[in-house]
Amino acid sequence: MTKKRKHQEDFQKVKLKVGKKKPKLENATDTTFKTKAIQIPEQLKEDGVLPTQNRKLNIKDLLSQMHHYSPGVKHNALLGLKDLLSQYPFVIDAHLSNIISEVAAVFTDKDSGVRGAAVHLLQFLASKIRAEQIAPFFPLVSAHLSSAMTHISEGIQEDSLKVLDVLLEAYPALLTDRSSILLKNFVELISHQQLSKRLKSREKLSWMLSVNPNRRVTSQQWRLNVLTRLKKFLQAVVDGSSEIEDEGLQEQKDSPHSVRNPVCISWKVHANNQQHIQLFENGGLRPKINSSFRLRSLASVMDSAEKGLSSAENLKGFIEIIIPLLIECWIEASPAQSAPILGNLLESESQQLMQQVLSIIHLLWKLTKRHDETYKMELWLRMNYLVDFKHHFMRHFPYSLQETVKHKKKDSCKGNKYCMTSSNSVDHLLLNLTLCDIMVSLASTSTLQMDSGWLDMIRKFVTDTLQDGSKLNSKQVNRLLGVTWRLMQIQQNKVATEPLIKAVYTLYQQRNLLFPVRTLLLKFFSRVYQKEDLRTQRIRSRSKVLSRWLAGLPQQLALLGLRNPELSNQLIDIIHSAASRSNKELLQSLQATAARIYDPLDGTLVLLPAEAQRRLVQLVYFLPCLPASLLACLSRCCIMGRMSSELAATLIGILHMRSSFAGWKCQVQDNSVNDVDYFSFLFSTLIGFSRDELTSLQGIRGKPHISQTQLSPVRLYLTDLDQFLHHWAVTEMICHSLSTVPSQSQCFDILQTGICKYLV
Repeated sequence: MTKKRKHQEDFQKVKLKVGKKKPKLENATDTTFKTKAIQIPEQLKEDGVLPTQNRKLNIKDLLSQMHHYSPGVKHNALLGLKDLLSQYPFVIDAHLSNIISEVAAVFTDKDSGVRGAAVHLLQFLASKIRAEQIAPFFPLVSAHLSSAMTHISEGIQEDSLKVLDVLLEAYPALLTDRSSILLKNFVELISHQQLSKRLKSREKLSWMLSVNPNRRVTSQQWRLNVLTRLKKFLQAVVDGSSEIEDEGLQEQKDSPHSVRNPVCISWKVHANNQQHIQLFENGGLRPKINSSFRLRSLASVMDSAEKGLSSAENLKGFIEIIIPLLIECWIEASPAQSAPILGNLLESESQQLMQQVLSIIHLLWKLTKRHDETYKMELWLRMNYLVDFKHHFMRHFPYSLQETVKHKKKDSCKGNKYCMTSSNSVDHLLLNLTLCDIMVSLASTSTLQMDSGWLDMIRKFVTDTLQDGSKLNSKQVNRLLGVTWRLMQIQQNKVATEPLIKAVYTLYQQRNLLFPVRTLLLKFFSRVYQKEDLRTQRIRSRSKVLSRWLAGLPQQLALLGLRNPELSNQLIDIIHSAASRSNKELLQSLQATAARIYDPLDGTLVLLPAEAQRRLVQLVYFLPCLPASLLACLSRCCIMGRMSSELAATLIGILHMRSSFAGWKCQVQDNSVNDVDYFSFLFSTLIGFSRDELTSLQGIRGKPHISQTQLSPVRLYLTDLDQFLHHWAVTEMICHSLSTVPSQSQCFDILQTGICKYLV
């Protein structure tokens, strides 16, 4: 009993009474708490160092979001970067390295929206960042671009071409420095490697066109996209090479009529030994050194892979890879052999692909001409590719564009859904001209007999194109004249060249030609004339068409007036060049048109700017005869102030050199300047009026324009200061010319007689 009672005492149950609170346990946890507000005002302030965009994110926040796993976050970060950098452009310079590395890293992102935003941001950055700023980081950009071009995903490959477009537009020189890598990437985009069955022992790799059915576009469209970028890339390589000489005329840098910087020399300063005469070689242009020895360039020290297409070996290797692929693309796009009637009609997409193929080959041909052994390279190209080009390219030459037009219900072609018509426009012309340019570059004078068949086809096409009266743009005319010039060099006899020159002259006679087209035609004729003039007198056979063209230049100059000063300058340069060579036809035409050119009221001399006026004044020296009527016009030009006093003094000096008082030891040209007419010119210019004007002034009653003082009986004609200073400079030059006349007494008598007759 005792033990049981004790056990119950240890675990005694507490009895609760109704209405009483439950007592707290000894081990109960106190769950009550108190709260207070914590204010941190510094965190609510905007960062004063780094600017933020509308979402209050600075550049560091946006760049850190570029590593987020979510495509949406990365897309918003790219948009925020563009917004921030457009508002605060100075942030670009401070964080250029991080921006470039993060943007380039998403070129290969899996999400197409992120890649599209990266392309837009890169396009924005390209307009803000100069080439020298991005140059240290460009190897990283190029590496990410190469990774995108060779990626296994088709979408990333397609977007890599958009990145390439931006870089080619903004930084072509930096991109072409990585040509050895990028050219291989271009090839891998449209082809794949395979072992050649014929050369298994050597294990030589060959390339063949690849077909990927997973792409969103057709295989032909994809190749067109890739070849378009390859053509732009090669064009950038060609533009970056200053040693390439274009067969055309638009990019001709060493033309005798190219823009030169004249050296102004003051002979008065040199005569007083105040300044030494400095010689300028080639008029400040790049000198041409005729030597068989060449200094080694810095590019030769580099590795062959780093040279890119500047190495002959690399260029040959790339040509061996790309030309077979281009021929395969041409075969796919060329007209079907089963339709010989419509064999030369092309669809628009096929014509574009074939144009890109020929443009790439044309640019590769240009690159071959910058190497030392150009002749060997041309022989190698002819030996390896002439047969294939004749078989595939010239088979359906010339090509025309096939237009596919969907007609309305009321059209006459009711039975056909589509009506095929041959285009009469010149859309297809550039394709044919590029093909002609490639083919004629493989021909030479020594191979004329073997190539006569397809050369005759090209010659007929060029002649017909020049004479059909179509309106051509400058690019087509430049290519057309380049082919014409090459044909004239291959076959230099007059029987072959005269029809070509006549055809070009037919195009030249068209009205309302564009200014660039007119300029190209003028350069072509000038080049042909100089080439003809360089021949010796024994074998020289002047072209009648060329003589007719030269004879028409002075009349064109007189008719042109002030409508196109730049074209007038080109005409003056050509006329000056031919006049200095004593071209008979030109001098006769210039003599007949001189009165209109040097008319003091609306002649070409008084309308054109000062530099053109100087060239026209120099042409006076070459005129066969200087009659009294022309001297009267020149005197009025000197008096009226339409040209500067220095130029008027130059004109007076030229006329003095043409007169019999210049002191020539040899006999001057007979009847060039009559002595009486020469003194009439000097006296009229000296007094400032012609005989008729002086008579008219003296007949006015009251003479309000004449002033007389009490100190002198001489009556003065009132003029402003500028006119007085101009006439004073002219008077000094005339007095200098009169002082060189051998018989001073007779000269004084002539002047005294004139003064007594006209001024008393």
